[in-house]
Amino acid sequence: MNTLTTKPPAPGSDTPPAQRPRGTALLEDEPGGPRLRVRLQGNAEQQQRLADLRSLFTQACNALAPMVQQTRCWNRVALHHMAYKPLRERFPQLGSQMACNVIYSVSRAARRVYQHADSPYNVARLDRGPLPVLRFDGAVPVYFDRHTLSLRSGEVSLFTLDGRMRFKVDLSPETERRFRQDKLREIVLAQGADGAWALTFEFGPAGGSEAATPDPDWPEYLVVTEAPAP
Repeated sequence: MNTLTTKPPAPGSDTPPAQRPRGTALLEDEPGGPRLRVRLQGNAEQQQRLADLRSLFTQACNALAPMVQQTRCWNRVALHHMAYKPLRERFPQLGSQMACNVIYSVSRAARRVYQHADSPYNVARLDRGPLPVLRFDGAVPVYFDRHTLSLRSGEVSLFTLDGRMRFKVDLSPETERRFRQDKLREIVLAQGADGAWALTFEFGPAGGSEAATPDPDWPEYLVVTEAPAP
């Protein structure tokens, strides 16, 4: 395994969190739909903090992917039992809940690659040969949950490697109620082709499946190689 290196602090990271300026966020989707997209607008330091979080999240995903390939285990609960402790030891900066989100991310990607009916790497087509290896690269999405992100009183607060980051957002009382009470399947932080960061909230019907809507297309950040994992 590669040795994890620590990056120098981002500019402004020595400023106490309470004194850091808040960014702004814009709601871009119509309320009431299955998804809400909130575009984040921040300064250079805030953008860098998001990029640093994604970088470490990506490293953790790539550290876990070979275990999935070797053990043929991508069930989220079973994978959590195998991988949580090693991930926490190797990536302490991620914290406990974000480590769980790494496991979720890899499990989700593995289902797409190894189980989806349209995948050329579906295990049913591979007999008992070695599974291909997953690699996360580029604009990798970062998954959040109610422990690592909160939304209340016109403010989004999300986990970063050096403390919470906050964005002001103009939400209706109904949208805030949905976040507090409705079934929330996924919260995804992603960077678009234009460099802008956005949060996507996917809601589901009460009593419905916990699983999020599958990706209709092959994710651009997911690379599959047929070479065995090292």
